[in-house]
Amino acid sequence: MNKIYIRNILLTILLILFLILIFTLRDRSPFGKGESSFASNPEKGITRIELTGGNEKIVLSLEENVWKVNGKKEARKSAVLYIGRVLTEMKIKSPVSQELFDNEIVSKKIQPVRVKVFEKRRLLKSFYVYKTGSNRYGNIMKRKEKTKPFIVHIPGYEADIGSVFVTAELFWLPYTVFNMLPSEISSVSFRNFTDPASSFTINATGSNYELADMENILERWDTSRVKRYISYFTWVPFESWVFDINESERRRLSSANPVFRISVRKKDGSEVNLSLWDRYVEEKKDTDRLWGKMGDNEEYFIMRYFDIDPLLKKIDYFFPE
Repeated sequence: MNKIYIRNILLTILLILFLILIFTLRDRSPFGKGESSFASNPEKGITRIELTGGNEKIVLSLEENVWKVNGKKEARKSAVLYIGRVLTEMKIKSPVSQELFDNEIVSKKIQPVRVKVFEKRRLLKSFYVYKTGSNRYGNIMKRKEKTKPFIVHIPGYEADIGSVFVTAELFWLPYTVFNMLPSEISSVSFRNFTDPASSFTINATGSNYELADMENILERWDTSRVKRYISYFTWVPFESWVFDINESERRRLSSANPVFRISVRKKDGSEVNLSLWDRYVEEKKDTDRLWGKMGDNEEYFIMRYFDIDPLLKKIDYFFPE
């Protein structure tokens, strides 16, 4: 009787251990869930994202249904939607060997971006992103600095998801050059440095306008065309920032006169200045895009002719044909 009793107890213990093992391993990934689970699974939605790299830190927070950058300005909607998709859909593509990690990351002294994802006050996920050009997905990730590295992707989406983990504030703000109503504009100055005679200035006084060339106030111009031109400043976007512009191109741009410069003074006294330069790709002039720069900002961006062309008028435009 004792032997049977002991055997039953042992079988019961083994059954319990077996069930515990099943429940423990049921949701575990093949690489160990604690080290390889990168995607966030919020109950309702992500409300805060922190990106820290070097001395820079970006906090994206959802405040009254509006995403803010560092609690100040409204964030670029397309960028927030994209990072939200990445954070919730990304999965492991493949593990990375220690040798590859040492060669691609350690030897090149690539510093990671630490990512923290929250739903209200609850931390959903925390991980490190190491940006590298060694794979098409543009990144290697770790849950912690001492855990296994992995290449991470969105299944079925062959793109560089690492490109969204950016700690520069400018990246998260709207890609907008001009965003003002005609009633806000006090004056517009357009300078064409390749054809100075086509340059002009428009001054606004109430609902009245004044058109001048480089020397004189002009008459007999078409008022409707001036008003139409002023209306084009309501929304003018650019394509993308170029934070990694090579130094030789940066020196060329800083030492060369721009092709165009547009300056807009608002009635509140503030001023927006846009300078544009020709862009070259493989020593050929790019007929679709220009280099752009705002005021004293050190960063350059790429601007499509399609977006800026309505503002690139010659003074003849304002006169009846």
